[in-house]
Amino acid sequence: MSLIKKFATVASGTLMSRAFGFVREMLMAAAIGTGPVADAFYAAFQFPNTFRRLFAEGAFNAAFVPLFAKEIEANGTEGAKRFSEEVFGVLFTTLLVLTIAMELAMPLLVRFLIAPGFVDEPQKYDLTVALATVMFPYLICMSLAAMMSGMLNSLRRYFAAAIAPVFLNIILIAVLANAWYKGHDNLTVGYALAWGVLAAGVVQLAIVWIAVRHAGISIGFRRPRMTPNVKRLLILALPAAITGGITQINQLIGTAIASGQNSAVSSLALADRVYQLPLGVVGVAVAIVLLPELARALKSGNLKEAANLQNRSVEFTLFLTLPAAAALLVMSEPIVRVLYERGQFAAGNSTPTVAAILAIFGLGLPAFVLIKAFTPGYFAREDTRTPMIFAAISVAVNISVALTLFPVMGAPGIATASAIAGWVNAAMLLVVLVRRGHWGADIPLLTRIPRLVIAAAVMAGALHVAIGRLAPYLASSAPLHTQAATLLALVAGATVIYFGVAFGIGGADLGMIRRNIKRGEAKPQQAPAANATADE
Repeated sequence: MSLIKKFATVASGTLMSRAFGFVREMLMAAAIGTGPVADAFYAAFQFPNTFRRLFAEGAFNAAFVPLFAKEIEANGTEGAKRFSEEVFGVLFTTLLVLTIAMELAMPLLVRFLIAPGFVDEPQKYDLTVALATVMFPYLICMSLAAMMSGMLNSLRRYFAAAIAPVFLNIILIAVLANAWYKGHDNLTVGYALAWGVLAAGVVQLAIVWIAVRHAGISIGFRRPRMTPNVKRLLILALPAAITGGITQINQLIGTAIASGQNSAVSSLALADRVYQLPLGVVGVAVAIVLLPELARALKSGNLKEAANLQNRSVEFTLFLTLPAAAALLVMSEPIVRVLYERGQFAAGNSTPTVAAILAIFGLGLPAFVLIKAFTPGYFAREDTRTPMIFAAISVAVNISVALTLFPVMGAPGIATASAIAGWVNAAMLLVVLVRRGHWGADIPLLTRIPRLVIAAAVMAGALHVAIGRLAPYLASSAPLHTQAATLLALVAGATVIYFGVAFGIGGADLGMIRRNIKRGEAKPQQAPAANATADE
């Protein structure tokens, strides 16, 4: 399977999840708006959800996948099964102890870590503690699911791991639909959503567990033991978790700071949902697919193929991310209005704040995606320490800028800090890769990047003019179907302009895409024997 087809396989599942996520957030905005229940739910959910993203979106895979792939090649399926059971025993035991400790300490965690700003509002604080207590066991399910997803990715069975997160949104949509049908109040909706999150974790774990068994590996429970492989995994996993989840760590910090202002937490969460679409579809797909492919190329000594994989991945991410960033910057307010402006959200007049946050996130989007493309260059070489140091620097930048800007700008100041920290991190990752000789100059990439920037700028200019001309059809007073149809027309027109200019000035090339597809199809023998039955 070609690199592009692998990206598409993962991205299709992620796209489905993000699409259902939009529906979920639209219903939540209408049901609970950006009020105290919304703040409490989003703050409580941020804690286990941060761990989910740390594990499920690449960080755990960064440590686990190379070791699992090495076991497959060295000792076959039986060796990989033994290694998986060793890891499962340690991971499950650790998670169980961690969850019990966190549940007992939840009041202190909310007070000092999750939402210190809620302490002055006892009802909101107590609700956040209660909701976080219900949702935290979600961590056990998603961490174990992440391990099995790593196994599936190593076996080149990408789809089950990519489709499993869809069920979180499906279950929460069902909860919200039932609440609307029965006319539940905001507090009841908040508790129902918390229990829905926990149920979704169980369902997602079941899906990947079944997929792993279908792939021919049945995992049993082994007594936890610190074997050499497990020790190696733990040495790699901690810095990888910090590095791979830097965006989520910064968001957790942002949530803690934002808790000092009413509606800031929920406003950040709603804007985050929108920009997570391109970040998830492009960035996460690239990170998941690139790591095992890069690890195989380096293990076989094929440095030319490794360099080509890295360059084509960056080219692919920028080709799709630059127009998304430009669109979020220019048309954030119409997007927020169409997606969220109804029910409790409209009553709170939250559109300008969420739109401003979304536009700023758009400026940071290319950096967030490039981080996903750069870090496999370190992880595939089993270097998780260097990107961890860069992640720590990024966190320091984020905290200092957020604390400086939040009193002046409010929630948009936190988004600004996150974007700046993202660009600092991406720049450091690239510079060190180049200095070490792990990233060679690629003339096609260097000539295409400025052309893609020009294409995105032309598209943004055209969108700005069109939005001004169509303002009456995008205003809050216009019917929702008129707003939605106008927004879709703008997106379609912007897409035509971007692709037309990009291909016209040489920022993209159909021949190159065809060659990538053919290159991947021409070399199926490079896959390990254990992957012969992989879903492609």
